[in-house]
Amino acid sequence: MLQAAIQKLAQFMALLGGVVLCLLVIMVCVSVSGRELSDLAYSGLLRGIGDWLIDLGIGPILGDFELVEAGVAFAIFAFLPLTQLTGAHAKVDVFSKGMGAKADRALGTFWSVVMAVVIVLITLRLFVGMQDKMRYGETTYLIQFPIWWAYAASLVAALTASVVSIYCAAMRLTGQRIL
Repeated sequence: MLQAAIQKLAQFMALLGGVVLCLLVIMVCVSVSGRELSDLAYSGLLRGIGDWLIDLGIGPILGDFELVEAGVAFAIFAFLPLTQLTGAHAKVDVFSKGMGAKADRALGTFWSVVMAVVIVLITLRLFVGMQDKMRYGETTYLIQFPIWWAYAASLVAALTASVVSIYCAAMRLTGQRIL
């Protein structure tokens, strides 16, 4: 029952991260296309339609890179729970390949515990950073987006990653299968 809930939570976060990433890609495409159309309109190639494009709202998206920065940070944290649950982190097993199944399980357990500790520490530092951003009222340069909003979104995903990584470490420590 707990395993199913953890798996659904990890999958949901990965799906949410994927949706955010897809929306960011669409936004960047629209912004770059708008920037190019705007440049063409004012370069003389599309003379006379520059004002018309502006009236339609066609042009670069203000602060697109600020939104990409916040969205990608969230997406990275959102993918961590499923990556941890499925053991899909990049591995270099050159030295451990010939050590046998028992040594492989011991190394897997060790790295699950280390990863859980690291993710929990990152989550705690993210919380402290969010508090600082809230306290000082920091915003992005162009669109004046409160930076703590991005920290809060990433914190939700990081908390989920913490729960999943602690679950994975506990399962390995007790010798149980994760999936």
